[in-house]
Amino acid sequence: MPKPKDEFDTLYGYLLYDPEDVLDPDYMYTVDEIARMLQGLDPTTELSEETEDRLIEWTIPWIIQHEEKFVINDPRGDDPGYFGLHPDAVAEDDEE
Repeated sequence: MPKPKDEFDTLYGYLLYDPEDVLDPDYMYTVDEIARMLQGLDPTTELSEETEDRLIEWTIPWIIQHEEKFVINDPRGDDPGYFGLHPDAVAEDDEE
């Protein structure tokens, strides 16, 4: 059911980042780590299970939306898959 805006104490702009604005092109990350980084957190930050689950729910569609900007590894055993920036997603002037 829709609610009037004046029922909310705070309203924020909705900002989605591009992968190259969040990820280091020299590293690969798990979905959990990317979810934290999208919130401006260190990828090793401890979160409650509920919070982590919510962040992951938001992160997976973001990854799918930007699929052409990612590479993924072939997971080994029970290890999670890792995502990294596709070389074409990194502007040449960003490479040093």
